Parts: sequence; C-alpha cells; structure tokens
Amino acid sequence: MLSYDRAERDIPIERVRASLAGASPTPYWLDDPRRPAALPALAADVTTDLAVVGGGYTGLWTALMAKERDPGRRVVLLEGNRIAWAASGRNGGFCETSLTHGESNGRTRLPDEVDLLDELGARNVREMVETIARYGMDCEWDPVGVLTVATEPHQIDWLREEAAETPGTTFLDGPAVRAEVDSPLYLEGLRDPGDGAMVSPAHLAWELRRVCLELGVEIFEHTPVRKLHADEHVIRLETDGGTVHATDVALGTNVFPALLPAARLYTIPVYDYALMTEPLSDEQLASIGWAGRYGISDLNNRFHYSRLTRDHEGRTRILYGGYDPVYHFGGRIKRSYDQRPETFEKLAAHFAATYPQLDGLRFSHAWGGAIDTCSRFFSFFATAHRGRVTHAAGFTGLGVGATRFAANVMLDLLSGEETERTRLELVRTKPIPFPPEPFASIGAGISLAEMARADRNEGRRGLWLKTMDAVGLGFDS
Repeated sequence: MLSYDRAERDIPIERVRASLAGASPTPYWLDDPRRPAALPALAADVTTDLAVVGGGYTGLWTALMAKERDPGRRVVLLEGNRIAWAASGRNGGFCETSLTHGESNGRTRLPDEVDLLDELGARNVREMVETIARYGMDCEWDPVGVLTVATEPHQIDWLREEAAETPGTTFLDGPAVRAEVDSPLYLEGLRDPGDGAMVSPAHLAWELRRVCLELGVEIFEHTPVRKLHADEHVIRLETDGGTVHATDVALGTNVFPALLPAARLYTIPVYDYALMTEPLSDEQLASIGWAGRYGISDLNNRFHYSRLTRDHEGRTRILYGGYDPVYHFGGRIKRSYDQRPETFEKLAAHFAATYPQLDGLRFSHAWGGAIDTCSRFFSFFATAHRGRVTHAAGFTGLGVGATRFAANVMLDLLSGEETERTRLELVRTKPIPFPPEPFASIGAGISLAEMARADRNEGRRGLWLKTMDAVGLGFDS
C-alpha cells in the first residue's frame, strides 16, 4: 500500500533532489514584484493614544479596527522588520473559522462554550469578508472551504463520524474523492465548503497595511521595540530611533519573545516548512482535477496541507507543506533554521507519491519559519499595567482568521468594558506553561516521535500521548 513513509524509502533520492534543485529560499508569497516598499523607521519620540507592536495580522487588524472604532484616536504601529515578513507572509493561506484549532480540540478544552466559539468564529470570518469588500482589498480571497482526506484506512471512520455530526459537509467515498482530486493516497474525503477560504497571505497583510495608512495609522518599519516601561500615567516603548509614549499598548509579536515577561512561559517556537511548485501546464492540471480549488488537509498527527494558487501571471501552482514540525533547544529562533534540506526532501518525496502523474514537476520555492504554539493550540491573552497593556499569542498555525478575533479581544480589554468576548473562558484562562529546558526539548522530542508512531499504529495513542492528553498538553484537532 502506498504511504508517506514508503515514499521516503522508495522514491530515488536523486529524483527528489532534482525536483528541489534551484528552489528559492524566499517564501513564495514574498517573492512578488507587487511587494510594497518599506516604510521609514521611527526617528523621533512620539506620543500616541494607542501603540501597536507587531506588523503581522494581529497588529494590523488591531490598528485597523482601533481606527474604525474611534477615527480620532492616534494609532502608531511599530514593526521590527517589514510588514508580513514573518508568519503572516509565509503561511499556507488557509483562513478557517475555528478559534480553537479544530472542533475536537475545542470540545475537549472548552466544552461549555465550544458552540458559542464556533458561532463567534463564523461571525469573525463573515466580518472579515465584509471588511475586505468595504475597502476593496485585493488579497485573492476565495471562499472554497476545505477538503479533509483519509490517507490511512482507520481514518475513514473518523471522516464518517464527522460528516454525521457536521451539517453542510459532504462525505466522499474513494471514487468520489479521487474524482475531485486524483491521488492514489486519498482513500476517502470530507468536503466542508463553509469552513473558510483560501487567501494570498502576504497580499492580505499588504492590503491591511494599505487600509491602515488610509485610515491614518502611522506605521514605522525596521523599528524593533527594545523595552517596555510603565508608570501610572504612560507606557514607554524604547526603540533605536526614539521612544513612543502611549496611553494604551497592544502587543502582537507572535512567536518572538513577549515584551511582558510573564507571557513568555506560554509559547514555544516550532518551525514549519513548505514547497511551491513551478507553474503547471494545462495538461498537468487536468491530470489531477482539483476544479474546486479548495484547500486540502489530511488526518495524520503529522499532517500535510496543500492548495492551488495563481501567480501574478495567472499561472496555477501547488503549495505543499506541513508534516515535519521542528523545535530547537532553548526555543531558539534563527534565520538559518528557515532552511532544512532534510525536511524539504521528505515533502518532495511525499508530493511525488501524492501526485505521481506530475513526475518531473519541479519546485520553485522551498522555505520555512517559526510559528508560535501553546499547550492548548489556540490563542491566549494577557494584560498588564492596570489593563493598559494587552498581549495575544499562541495561534499555532491557524492565525489567518483567529488573529482578527484576537485583535477585537485586545481592543475590548483595553477599553475596560466587559463584552461577550471578554467574558469567554478562552479569554479569561491561559494554557499550561511549557517546562524549562532541558525538559521542553526532551518532551517535544518524545511527543513528535510518539505522534509518528501513532500515525503508523492506526492512530492509537501510546502511554506518553495519553498522559499528555490527561494533563492538558496533548493535541487533538
């Protein structure tokens, strides 16, 4: 039987390496002539009503909605590098409605409010669509939903159960799923057309940047914040070019060390990797079908995600990523970690097994980067300095949609008013913190190995994973 493990063994390494030869290390989405020029760095002291730290989705949505709530509020956004250079500009572009990294994970961790969270997640994406339309944002939004596929026989029952429990979904047997996307690895599938959209991730961030500027947000790039100080009157953010004096501060620094030291205990950086193919010919595209253009994800612990996209010349390509998460000792974040040839070779071999009819298709881009994960696998919130500083993180790879919800939560928290969002257990509670080194590395290594073993053992979780589940550190999404 075909499998990803067998692909790594049986597909000649020479063929795999040839498909990767010459691939650019730049994230595909950023390798675009439409990328806007960098904005100037902060060069003087500034006083503002709201300072936002971080120019990814979290920070950009916070700044935009702050101006929508109060157009007269002065808002300053500080980005340490360039807008969308990190996770917001290199992800797969899956915008899903879930705020809890999947229905099962949410029901396990927040059983009393998971139905409300499902409703709020769907409303969040609807409002996101309305914002995109209102400002004419060109981000290649495509509301096609997701196809979840079984690649192992034991996963078929999981799909059938989910189909029975989830209105609006369509179960696809073997011939039906392969009529949608022709892969010998796809045994059966579940179509959920209502579960979000595909989007060009960097273009979404760049369009948020554009709208923020048009609304009067002052954005400074290449302006890392070195320190945060507070007294009873003002929050001070120290940068290399000047100090920002702010009444309120929203922190959206994602995987990077939080400016609130207490919040650092709750996240670790995990590296994720992806490939982008060269443009497909019409014949190659016809050979796999995929007319629906939805995103595809499988049900393995170490799962793959893939999607179609059109480049700036209108040609179709395939993004293929996931499977091989990597944690480095001490939670280190280094630019050199963005490239990992052994992971790229695994992904290329798996791609060849998934779409054997595309033999000879090469990859134009191969990249990676860190995402922030927390022990419950969805966002958490922190406040400090009498509620004048707020922080959101922990999105664990599903932040394209959830960051907008988090931005609304942070603005609610800064307002000091109780709202439907601030009453949520999701907002009021925090995940279990990660242990210090060397225990974090040991635990991560064992967990990844046990997840792989469970995938090879019909999904059955061993003692280690069951123990992690019991203490709230397991992943069930």
